Order: sequence, then C-alpha cells, then structure tokens
Amino acid sequence: MSTDVIRILSDLHYGDRASRIRTLPALAPLFEGVASLVLNGDTIDTRPSRTPEVTAALRAETREFFGQSAPPTTFLTGNHDPDISTRHTLDLAGGRIFVTHGDIIFEDLVPWGQDAPVIRERIARELAKLDPAVREQLDPRLAVYRRVAASIPQRHQSERNGLKYTLGLLADTIWPPLRILRVLGAWRRAPGLAAALSQRYRPHAGFIVIGHIHRPGFWRMPNGVTVINTGSFGPPLGGWLVDVHPDRLTLRAIDQRQHEFHPGRIVAEFPLSE
Repeated sequence: MSTDVIRILSDLHYGDRASRIRTLPALAPLFEGVASLVLNGDTIDTRPSRTPEVTAALRAETREFFGQSAPPTTFLTGNHDPDISTRHTLDLAGGRIFVTHGDIIFEDLVPWGQDAPVIRERIARELAKLDPAVREQLDPRLAVYRRVAASIPQRHQSERNGLKYTLGLLADTIWPPLRILRVLGAWRRAPGLAAALSQRYRPHAGFIVIGHIHRPGFWRMPNGVTVINTGSFGPPLGGWLVDVHPDRLTLRAIDQRQHEFHPGRIVAEFPLSE
C-alpha cells in the first residue's frame, strides 16, 4: 500500500461494552502503511456520567495511544464525544471529500433514542438564539449540536455491571418495539439528508463520509453526491474503512481476526478526478 494513504474510521465506541474493541492495540494492523488517520466521531464517550473518573481515564488512554502508537491522527467530534477536539468537519482531496460524523443531518441527533425529544427542544432553543444570518451557517450549527450533545448524560454506556448494561442497552435502543421503526426510518432517510447537507455546504464535493447510524453502505444520490457510511465497531453490522489515495477513494470491510482488526475485502473504489 502506498504510504500517502489517509484512512478514515468512525464509531469506535471504545470503552462501551457493545464495542468489539477490547484493547486499543488491537487496532494496530489497521495502521500499517497509512500516512495519517481520521477518527470521524464517537471514538469514546466523553459526556457526563456517574463515573467521571472512568471517563477521564478513558480519555487519557485514548490520547496516549493515538499520540504514541498510531499515525498522525485527526479527531473529529461526534455526539458521544462532543469535546474530544474542536474539529467537527474535514475536507480532503482538494475539497472532493467532505467528512463529518453525520448527526447534524437529524434535528434531534439520535431520532431513535430516548433523549430525542429533549435534544430536539434544546437544539431548537439554541438555534433560535443565533442571528438569522448565522443560524444557517454550518460551523455555528455544529457548535450548537455539540453543546447540546455535551449536555446529555450517558445512559447504559457508563454502566460497569454487565447485566445492568445489557438491560440498559435494550431499554435505550429497542424498547418499546416501535423504536426499531425509528432506527429503520433513520437508516432510510440518512443518505438523502447527508447528500443534501453536502450539496448545501460543500457544493463542489463529490463524496460525503459519515458514520453515526452504524449502517455501513454507500449510495450514489441523484444530486451527484456519493454518500458513504462507515458503520461502527459494534454489532450487528460492523464497519468499513475509507482509504483516500491521491487518485481514488477505496472502501474496505474491517475484519476481526481473533482479537485484532485488519483491512478486509475491497467493497468499492471511486476515482477522485472531477
């Protein structure tokens, strides 16, 4: 592999029991031959929790590992780690590729979650405080989304007891059963919303790379934008990686072999020429 590759991963959710990542060194095979790394949100969970000391230790471990044992790494924020950095977006390949976590496409961050009504109200209230000329700009909107995300405490994510964690996960994600319909609805709407976001704020981009909804896939949209979702490091669908070469963009599955993660089969390739 060429050494000028930029590799994009997202939704590691390290420290969450649902994540398949048990130790950060298990990611090392994904760094081979890579010039730089982009972590596109939800790397860890930094929101308020009942165990702030655990969150602080997790943050320190993550910073140390990626600072010492990985290629130069750019952290982008997500709804679970809204303060992990000050960067919410990234433009690559001369602006052809727009990278952001993806939660901004929804007015309530996580339309399937228990906190969605509260989040929706807080976002609307914060946006209403902005000058109308500023309100529609991307950076101020993202800043609002990050402030609201940081105000939502962790739920099952901070639970250390295995049984209580499982019960909390089920309660937060699939109960009541109609919540599954909200998940499916978000999956259905996400490509169109992401393409519209890209066309509005990055009209010259041909690709938008997001995560957030934990559904790996790519969609060529009618407006000419290709939407790419990298999935996650959790069940049930797993994740993909994106490699940005000087002349092409490559999607690859991520394989777990015993306790390590490796680049898997090539899913798709796209030229980066205009």
